Amino acid sequence: MQKSEETEVRLDKWLWAARFYKTRALAVEAIRGGHVHLNGVRVKPSYSLKPGDELRISKAETVFTLTVKALSNRRGPAMQARSLYEEHEQSLRLREQQAAERKLLAGSNGPKKRPDKRARRRIIRFINKNQSAP
Repeated sequence: MQKSEETEVRLDKWLWAARFYKTRALAVEAIRGGHVHLNGVRVKPSYSLKPGDELRISKAETVFTLTVKALSNRRGPAMQARSLYEEHEQSLRLREQQAAERKLLAGSNGPKKRPDKRARRRIIRFINKNQSAP
């Protein structure tokens, strides 16, 4: 990926090039939906981004707070896309904490396998036994 010598890039193009969204259309939809704030303000997808701008991006339960370091119109490898911005320490710690919490919750969601034939029969007997009693 070549970092362009430009001084301004459209916000939706930059979000796509920095790999926050798979397509520009998804980036535009997120911006219009209020999930992207530039310097604390909602903006349009065509807003010109400059190095040093602060971005707050909300994706599902995850919130990224970052500073724009470089501009690019082209999408490239993830390692080069990562060099376009610098994520704030607090944002990084919060995301790691949320990931750990989600991992804990996912581990306690009940049995890991489907019941076998014997277990299904026991479940059916238990359900029928409870239904027949008035």
